Amino acid sequence: MDSTLFSAKDQQQIRDLGIRAEQIDWQMKVFREGVSYLQLDRPAIIGDGIINYNDEEKEALIREYEVASGLSRLKFVPASGAASRMFKSLFEYLDQDDSPNMSNDRVIGDFIGGLKNFAFYRDMERYIASSGKSIDTLIRESDHREIISALLSEKGLGYGSLPKGLLKFHNYSDTERTAFEEHLAEGALYASDKNNKVNIHFTVSPEHRMGFENLLEERRSEFEKKFGVKYSISFSVQKLSTDTLAVDMENKPFRESDGSLLFRPGGHGALINNLDELDADIIFIKNIDNVVPENRTAKTVEYKKLLAGKLITLRARVFGYIRELTIPGISNEKLKEISDFIRDELCYHSKQVINFADRTRMIDILKTILNRPIRVCGVVKNLGEPGGGPFWAPNSKGDISLQIIESSQVDPNNPSQKNIFSGGTHFNPVDLVCSTKDYLGKRFELSRFVDPGTCFISHKSKDGRELKALELPGLWNGAMADWLTIFVEVPVETFNPVKTVNDLLRPEHQ
Repeated sequence: MDSTLFSAKDQQQIRDLGIRAEQIDWQMKVFREGVSYLQLDRPAIIGDGIINYNDEEKEALIREYEVASGLSRLKFVPASGAASRMFKSLFEYLDQDDSPNMSNDRVIGDFIGGLKNFAFYRDMERYIASSGKSIDTLIRESDHREIISALLSEKGLGYGSLPKGLLKFHNYSDTERTAFEEHLAEGALYASDKNNKVNIHFTVSPEHRMGFENLLEERRSEFEKKFGVKYSISFSVQKLSTDTLAVDMENKPFRESDGSLLFRPGGHGALINNLDELDADIIFIKNIDNVVPENRTAKTVEYKKLLAGKLITLRARVFGYIRELTIPGISNEKLKEISDFIRDELCYHSKQVINFADRTRMIDILKTILNRPIRVCGVVKNLGEPGGGPFWAPNSKGDISLQIIESSQVDPNNPSQKNIFSGGTHFNPVDLVCSTKDYLGKRFELSRFVDPGTCFISHKSKDGRELKALELPGLWNGAMADWLTIFVEVPVETFNPVKTVNDLLRPEHQ
């Protein structure tokens, strides 16, 4: 660590966060030298990287999952993000003057017009009534600011500072459910084990952990009785040791007014460390905001089981081949079979020449390729949603494999690369089923399979001063770049994210 940039006090601050000196050296190097863009090979499409199953094949894979009762299961839900971006237009409306803003006015009009269809409406109604007013009166008087303030402000429902998981998403005849509760229900429908136990892990922010725990205790017995299960719910927070250093525009450490270094959360890619501590044979991963009311979950449940069935069959073959590779005297025919499986079914094209004349090296290459975490990813047809998608691209070893790629990883000034990215036919809905153990049942050290080169630099500001911030490789992008990856097409009905508050007015959330 450069002592001309970091004083003894700085170095103590770094140690207190649990950050190693070599991590700081690497981060400073990235800021100085910049980030390299990925060189996409081609989009993954149906028949070339994306699998589409017929009804008979679907049923067989679902059965594979349903009979695999001896495998432990866990549902992993990143839920630490604040919901503030969900209410961006509402905040802008509160801050704007009286001059017209047509696009924002339409959003506000839709919000007010659909107010009674939101699951939080009754809470708003009670809060406004406590001040001697009514929502109907405020709507007639076009007092939209007071209505919106009642929803967002700390004095009201406080939705502007809560995480998405604690927001009421859906109406039921006798109650409402938050996104957190919908994940409890969904987990019971496909992730229970042979003992009817449902393991779910949520990553949450420290300041909201108690809110999640209180809601769990309030609703646990009701959900357990309804679904005939027992819940084992755990929580974790993003580790301070995954925070990244901020720098000024001259790539010098950015300092707070008291002279201390500024560290910022490293993004959701930091959650690979949380995932690394979980112990299960099958791990489902799904974002907190991608849920629907219980009566609309049939397709989701069906395809979660299908993806898990595919994972189970795939990992059985991978584990079997690794065991065969450890047996002395394995035949050339078997080596070719394994090599073809890696290329054709795992969609992994090694840049190393696999040579039958050097059997020892060939066996080592095949074992190294096979012995890594596995993920089966559901992908949906691209209907214009912003975000990443499935592509063929190099991993950190330079081997061409299937990757989930975000637009930030593609050079915007390279026309051919832009064309490849825009030619993608499918979208990543964060619908993953993972195996994080090796063939001996030992958990992989997931940090070994991260491609650090897929981080990116963003521009922010603090106290009116510009700064550069470093985002770690995304959880399902660079953090899983060296995993074995399979893409399976799933119906768009299984993808129902809530990115803005008005998304809750869509039919799938009603």
